[in-house]
Amino acid sequence: MLKQLSQGLVRIESVAAALLAAAVTVLILLNIVTRSLGSPLYWVNELAIHAMVWMTFLTTSVVLKRREGIAVTLLVEALPARGQGLSRLVVDAVVLFFAGLLLWLCWRWYDPMTLWATGLDIVAFQRETFNFVYSERTSTLGLPKFWSWLCLPVFSVSLGLHGLVNLIDSLKGLTAGQRRLA
Repeated sequence: MLKQLSQGLVRIESVAAALLAAAVTVLILLNIVTRSLGSPLYWVNELAIHAMVWMTFLTTSVVLKRREGIAVTLLVEALPARGQGLSRLVVDAVVLFFAGLLLWLCWRWYDPMTLWATGLDIVAFQRETFNFVYSERTSTLGLPKFWSWLCLPVFSVSLGLHGLVNLIDSLKGLTAGQRRLA
């Protein structure tokens, strides 16, 4: 079930990243046209940057799920099959650890329990925590920045799911290899 959930999430992330890449392209072209006409739209730059950040995190999650990240594999390829399986297991464990650590840091940063305890009152939340994550606004769009920053907790949850599935697959691969050797 986790594997199917991960595969479905990868499809959603891939489509969303492709749409965001198209949006970035259109926004940059719009910016070029409006600047050349002497009437630049300043908010276009900001929107393109936010779209690019979301696209990057979504794409990174997909790449790590598919194990297609850039890597120097000279040493790993020199190892026997069991060593290669163990190295894959270690990499998957590190990815899962990173996702968990990032999720924990995002939880502390957004602090949803304190926000809830203050009755979703941002001023009371700020007074209690000295955390201004919910009140900062973007320069030209004037939107709360936390909406853009949500890419981090979304990424950490997604990466955690993909990392867990990959780790389980690596463990299965190692145990299957041990059964073949026995």
